[in-house]
Amino acid sequence: MFKRLFLLPLLAASFFTACTGPGAETARLPILGERDVRPRADGGPADTVFAKVPAFKLTNQNGEVITNQTFAGRAYVADFFFSTCPGICPKMQGELLKVYNQFAKDQRVTFLSHTIDPAHDTIPVLMDYAQRLGVTDASRWQFATTGGHGEPSAKDTVFQLARAYFTAAEPDKDSPGGFAHNGTFALVDDQGHIRGLYDSLNAKEVERLLAELPILLAEIDSRKQAVARK
Repeated sequence: MFKRLFLLPLLAASFFTACTGPGAETARLPILGERDVRPRADGGPADTVFAKVPAFKLTNQNGEVITNQTFAGRAYVADFFFSTCPGICPKMQGELLKVYNQFAKDQRVTFLSHTIDPAHDTIPVLMDYAQRLGVTDASRWQFATTGGHGEPSAKDTVFQLARAYFTAAEPDKDSPGGFAHNGTFALVDDQGHIRGLYDSLNAKEVERLLAELPILLAEIDSRKQAVARK
C-alpha cells in the first residue's frame, strides 16, 4: 500500500510576526520551498528569490484554458485527485468542500483540483464530478486536466506539477484505482508561493487550514494596500 507522504519541505522562511504599527503585530505564514539569494549589481543588500509554483497550462471543467495568471492576485487551495478513486478522494474532496463553503462569498479565495488521470477525466467527466460535488461556479473552484492541449505526456506533466506542490502522486497498479497519492492540500498566495501544506485526512489539519487562510488573506490585503499607496 502506498505510504502517505506528508513531509514539510525546506522552509524558506520561518513562521514570524511583523509589526504593522505601534504595539501591533500581524502573524504571517512561512514561504515553503527553496530560495535563491542573488547579489545585487549595485552592491546593495542581496535579493532573496523564493520558489513559486511552476508555469502551467490546464483545461478546466468548462473547457477553458487556465494558467498561473488565472489565480494571480488571489489565494488558492490546490489538491490532486481522480474521479474514479475508490480510496481517499471522496473524503479529501469532501473536506475541501467544507473549506470552499466557508469561503463561498470571499472572492479572494479560489480552489484548484488537478486530476492525476487525464486519460479518463475528460472535460465532461470533470464537469459531472464538479456538479455532483455541488460546485457550479468554475471561476471559484477549477477542476483541471493537463490534457486537452495535444501534449503526448499529459500524465507525466501532472505528476511533475504534483511534486512542485509537495504532493505525492504516481501510477501504481497495486493501489485502488491504479494510482497512489496522498491527500495534501497546498495553500498558495497571490504571487504563486506555497504558504502551507495540510493533510486533508486529519481533521486538525483541515482546521489549521481554515485558521491560516484568513492570515494569508490579511497579508494579501496589506500588500495590495501598500501598492495602492505608492
